[in-house]
Amino acid sequence: MRSASVYRYSVPMDAGVVLRNQRLKTREGLILHVRDGAHQGWGDVAPLPEFSQETLPQAQAALCAALTQWKTGDVSDDAGLPPSVAFGLSCALAECDARLPQAADYRKAPLCSGDPDELFALLQDMPGDKVAKIKVGLYEAVRDGMIVNVLLEALPDLTLRLDANRSWTRVKADGFARYVAPELRSRIAFLEEPCKTREESRAFARDTGIAIAWDESVREADFRVQAEPGVSAIIIKPTLVGSLARCEQLVREAHQAGLTAVISSSIESSLGLTQLARIAQWLTPNVVPGLDTLDLMQEQVVRAWPDSVLPLQSLESLDKVWQA
Repeated sequence: MRSASVYRYSVPMDAGVVLRNQRLKTREGLILHVRDGAHQGWGDVAPLPEFSQETLPQAQAALCAALTQWKTGDVSDDAGLPPSVAFGLSCALAECDARLPQAADYRKAPLCSGDPDELFALLQDMPGDKVAKIKVGLYEAVRDGMIVNVLLEALPDLTLRLDANRSWTRVKADGFARYVAPELRSRIAFLEEPCKTREESRAFARDTGIAIAWDESVREADFRVQAEPGVSAIIIKPTLVGSLARCEQLVREAHQAGLTAVISSSIESSLGLTQLARIAQWLTPNVVPGLDTLDLMQEQVVRAWPDSVLPLQSLESLDKVWQA
């Protein structure tokens, strides 16, 4: 006997969270719960404003239709579903079928999008390999270059991941690079999509020796995973990419091409983040995932992240929007 329920959540965000052209005041999404006899599974469906093509109402409609089909038979989590729905549904069904391993990688590369002094203090005390991520492109490119250079100089065991979200012209990207000493550039693991076009980003990597990673490109129809000079990684954001099967395929293709694959967050709820940690341990066990987004939120949802002190929204506190 199969049953399914869908709940809606809304989590208040910290005041400073900005996505491209808008300030994100709340993170909204859907928690789905499926039962198949004695087995059950959970998923998080949370289209990301400014990044997902589908809206939350569109995702809810697609999810409920897919669950209706699943109740009476099988449903493909790839066929025509919006990416956020394909991801959340595939996680729930994988939990229900015990296909999603329990082991998780709760490491996270600390994310800095504001005060670099806070990041420096955090990294000084970090044991083991120091890996951090900095959002660049929010301020002047020259300022970003100076901050990156100072951090790499001050912490010789630090490796940085940088993310520009295609925000720079080639001129601005070159301005950034001029302020990063050539001998430090190899400790930039990658700079995600520095320029507005792939060709400009490729040329930037070739001319500066700073490795790049594909992020937005991974979700575009013409993208193919392949070895390229200056490209070191692809960033896989399952909420924006799609089902577990699609994520597995991308990781496999990346490894075959000699590229690093990084599982990364799209600011999912704590439930979704714990599943991403399990996926990272399963598919990319030797790579620190990019999951440092829980601190952007003021609450957790249903399933807690280990050691987090944020209050937890219980299932009973959520609005049930559908069941069958």
